[in-house]
Amino acid sequence: MKKREISRRSVLQGSLMASALAGTASYFGPWKENRVWAQGTKPIKLGLTCDASGQYGNSGQDDLRGIQMAIDEANAKGGVLGRKITWITADTETTPATGSRIAERFITREDCTILIGAVHSGVANAITQVAAKNGVIYLNTNSSAPSEAGENCSRIKFVWDGNGTNFSKASVQNAVNSIGKNWMLLTNDYVWGHTTSAATKTQVEAAGGKIIDNLLVPQNTRDFTAYLLKIQQAKPDVVATAIGGDDIKALREQVAQLKLDGKPAWINNQQDWPDVWGAPNSLFGVFGTTWYHKLALPGVPEFVKKWQAANKEGSIPVPGNVSYNGYMATRELLRAIARAGSTNNVKIIKELENLKVSAADRMQHFDAYMDPVTHQMQQTIYLARRNAKPSDSTDLYEIISWTEPKAVADTDAAAKCKLVPYEQVPTVDS
Repeated sequence: MKKREISRRSVLQGSLMASALAGTASYFGPWKENRVWAQGTKPIKLGLTCDASGQYGNSGQDDLRGIQMAIDEANAKGGVLGRKITWITADTETTPATGSRIAERFITREDCTILIGAVHSGVANAITQVAAKNGVIYLNTNSSAPSEAGENCSRIKFVWDGNGTNFSKASVQNAVNSIGKNWMLLTNDYVWGHTTSAATKTQVEAAGGKIIDNLLVPQNTRDFTAYLLKIQQAKPDVVATAIGGDDIKALREQVAQLKLDGKPAWINNQQDWPDVWGAPNSLFGVFGTTWYHKLALPGVPEFVKKWQAANKEGSIPVPGNVSYNGYMATRELLRAIARAGSTNNVKIIKELENLKVSAADRMQHFDAYMDPVTHQMQQTIYLARRNAKPSDSTDLYEIISWTEPKAVADTDAAAKCKLVPYEQVPTVDS
């Protein structure tokens, strides 16, 4: 098995060689910090690669709230393996280049042995490349491009959100049968948009429908007028969007202004809670999610209260799917370390590959499990629409269906995902 190779090692080796020649030993950087801890008491340090600005800045910070909550819960119980959990975070700016630089810095300079967090799939893939090179486990909490568990999968990466194929399988067949066969696609022009719309196209055609056009939308678009005029002229039965972050907020407002939210029908692949909270009146169409704070399931009210107590100063008053995914991923990671009885990366990976979580523990309708072939969490997929009769100001969704994992499984991902053998993963221990 390869040893973890990081740039600072060669520097350290050079320094130690010089010190040995001088008859002394010197330590610096993270290694010096580690030496102040008695054996077995050194904290386990996590690198949280969460956006704080850019297209997914709001979602990135909501992701961070869930991750922090899981860490705080573990530390309140004494940590994991008797060791406290510490963390560091930096703004990945919703750009792959920045995400890559931060991941490199967290691993080689900050001594982080596990990375957590991403919303933008391009950023997640960039972090994956750095983590895989160093053997560092990476939890992709909220990126939902099918490619993340397909061609861009990795032995060190685990994907916790539902992906575009899961949501398409939950919605398309019924929409073709009940609404119509002529569909248009509105696609954010990056990896998540492309792979999600490709998954939708496959499902539409399998159901007997037809894609009459696919409109590519650059990231950070704020004026959708030209696209909406094309939709008006084409008169499709259904428009399926793969538009995310601040872009979907702008689109929703303009669709409402032009009164296009009734016809054609709209299917928005997934709505992240932070994107909805700021403009609930523009919520339209049918959309997917993995969790809702009003699910009538045991444990949900208690979780919401704990989250609110931990986030009293937050801009959003209740947890949504993004914070939920961040919490669940981190909680299961820490549990996996405890079960492994070790911080060795391969031992933790094997624990996560065998992960099964009951519906009650997940606060979902069906049991969930980690697919050992693709490293994507298989879970309940919900479809929702705007709630016309809300019970309070946070009750924005009406959950209209829930589908069990096997019915929406992304079967194409398994054929595309090629995990390297354990022996090819560089060894990492916290």
